[in-house]
Amino acid sequence: MLSAPCRVTPASGVLYLHGFNSGACSPKAVWVREACAHLGLPCDTPQLPHRPAEALAMAESRLAELGPEPLLVGSSMGGFLATCLAESHGLRAALINPAVAPARLVSDWVDEVFVNDTTGERFTVGPQHLAELEALTPARVTAPTRYLLLLGCDDEVLDPADAFALYRGACTLLHPGADHGFAVLARHLPALLAHGGHALPPAWQPRPHKEPDDP
Repeated sequence: MLSAPCRVTPASGVLYLHGFNSGACSPKAVWVREACAHLGLPCDTPQLPHRPAEALAMAESRLAELGPEPLLVGSSMGGFLATCLAESHGLRAALINPAVAPARLVSDWVDEVFVNDTTGERFTVGPQHLAELEALTPARVTAPTRYLLLLGCDDEVLDPADAFALYRGACTLLHPGADHGFAVLARHLPALLAHGGHALPPAWQPRPHKEPDDP
């Protein structure tokens, strides 16, 4: 069961951060943009670089464009980046299957070549990715009531128990059957935006999209 949002002051905008090797055109990014457009709420879904430090710097540079208190939304690796920003700026964040130990996750991908379907960029994960992630990882999560967790019980990439433990005390939604891509996000957007103090009609539905699930 999802408890009521811990704060109700309306967020001044929404910054959505996509997952590793995903993009600004992913289904979840599109759904968040459409929901914000319905509310007339400023929203930014930047295409992030694959290097963690560069991605965080870009995300931080977009905050000022979204008013004094934006709501951070992040999926997987984007959830980790959203956590970094929430901790450093005292902001609210909604996290979808967030990576809680990203250096450990990426260590399995060292020397692997990836191609980003959105940008066409080819890149290789190297030791510098691990070093940057380790340097960026907060020592702990403070004020867990700032966070909303949306966790898929059948996440095949990350163990939802790890996120539940790290963000203990956060408002949490566990969705049975949902995997890492969390393709059910559209039905939970009212709860997500309620965490930012905005009321999206429960019956609201995004336009159908045919893109595959994304991180």
